[in-house]
Amino acid sequence: MFVTSLTWYMSSTLKVVQPSGILDGTKAASFREEVNQLVQAGGDIILIDFQDVTFMDSSGLGALVLALKTVRAAGSTMSICSVNEQIKMLFELTSMDRVFEIFSTREDFESEVLSRR
Repeated sequence: MFVTSLTWYMSSTLKVVQPSGILDGTKAASFREEVNQLVQAGGDIILIDFQDVTFMDSSGLGALVLALKTVRAAGSTMSICSVNEQIKMLFELTSMDRVFEIFSTREDFESEVLSRR
């Protein structure tokens, strides 16, 4: 299940998706739908917090890429935080660490991204 929270920062709306467990083909569609709903609800900044994700496979990575396309098409931004070593390695092996804006912690995200606004 995904947890969604809404916070107002200046005139921007931050929406957070916090998946848990394994992000694979069985959860990819619901993950994409969750991000679509947040974008439609007016999220200017979408943060994917991986703190509770233990494993992600190529289907999960594909879902992230499609989510990023949806977010960008709406004129919003998407960032990722709190990835574990397995997910970090997956991003590096696929060069997706160059595509996604990834932060070590949620606090790092808040101090850097939200201070820009």
